[in-house]
Amino acid sequence: MPINPSDILLTDRVAVVTGGGAGIGRGIAAGFAAFGARVAIWERDPGTCAQAAESIGGLGITTDVRDSGQVDAALQRTVEELGVPTILVNNAGGVFSSPLLETSENGWDALYRANLRHVLLCTQRVARTMVSAGLPGSVISVTSIEGVRAAPGYAAYAAAKAGVINYTKTAALELAPHGIRVNAIAPDITMTEGVAALGGGDASAAMGAVVPWGRPGHVDETAGVAVFLASDLSTYITGQTLHVDGGTHAAGGWYHNPQTGTYQLGP
Repeated sequence: MPINPSDILLTDRVAVVTGGGAGIGRGIAAGFAAFGARVAIWERDPGTCAQAAESIGGLGITTDVRDSGQVDAALQRTVEELGVPTILVNNAGGVFSSPLLETSENGWDALYRANLRHVLLCTQRVARTMVSAGLPGSVISVTSIEGVRAAPGYAAYAAAKAGVINYTKTAALELAPHGIRVNAIAPDITMTEGVAALGGGDASAAMGAVVPWGRPGHVDETAGVAVFLASDLSTYITGQTLHVDGGTHAAGGWYHNPQTGTYQLGP
């Protein structure tokens, strides 16, 4: 059947975006709304949750997705107010330095809960709801380039992000009989509000040197891939991780020399 421009639309589909109060999550939520979806933002910060939801005409539910009880409550409210979600974006996450010889068990557990545990919880709960309703759907998890390369000083974070990638593959196989696709997006340097606050234009120029495309990514560029994966233009894609990184993953350590602009490997 020939593709149609309408295949990209998400009209009247219900989408859940975790960690949608700011950054990449907020960009994805706005993108979904622009393409016609009814969006629920699950965000633990009450202020950004309300602001982001209001800006797109969505439903904001203050939720800590690391807690199964809060996930269940948010899902129930989403179903009651918007309908059964058939799109889920597991975007919530967090990072802090975790050197191998210094990281405590509590630090490891905190990074696991922030970056992987909620992916299991939300995917399971939302997928169960889709299966019960007999509806196909799309699950998208935001991982990181750090899930496929070494990350000195951030071993626990990288391990959790690698777990998201492998969980995506296995979940895709288990949920395929139900018509539920499962994919992941792996950004690298993305100019979120937090990154911009660290250095603005100077930070952008410095980061651009390590990206083959020559600049950091924008949240809307990640959102565009999320819209594609949620739409009927990607109905035969499942179990994949798409690297939205301006070529950084492909570069494998090559970067633009700041003085000459030519590629070099290492210092």
